[in-house]
Amino acid sequence: MENAKQSLVHLLALSPRQKRRTPYNDKDLEHFRELILAKRDEAVEEIKHLKAQLENNDRDHLDADSAYSYHPADSATDAMERESTYLMIDRQQKLIGYLDRALERIANKTYGICRVTGYAIDRERLEAIPHTEISVEAKIREQQRGGR
Repeated sequence: MENAKQSLVHLLALSPRQKRRTPYNDKDLEHFRELILAKRDEAVEEIKHLKAQLENNDRDHLDADSAYSYHPADSATDAMERESTYLMIDRQQKLIGYLDRALERIANKTYGICRVTGYAIDRERLEAIPHTEISVEAKIREQQRGGR
């Protein structure tokens, strides 16, 4: 019975939900922080660009508005383009949220730990997707179960 109790304590100690310390040293964390900040800056600039594009399109629409030059199909196309632009803005805003959470994990020294397995996320994966919270193995399992 004592052996089973010790095994349970050991399993609980390795729970993926438990906050673990990062497997990366301070130099690595600074590298990832800089990478994340650069991606965040890119996303912020993309949002500014998309918003300016919306404003310009609205201004152009007002300038070209006349009873003779405007067709209902043009209106539908404009609406679809605006919707697409708003979706791109939303996607960039979500990315910024993911990047901000990654920065929090760096500050908390919990960056690079898979939230599913509790093990270290490979450096190569973090280089490619620095805001990820799951390892490749966990992502494959998630996809096999029908997740995103």
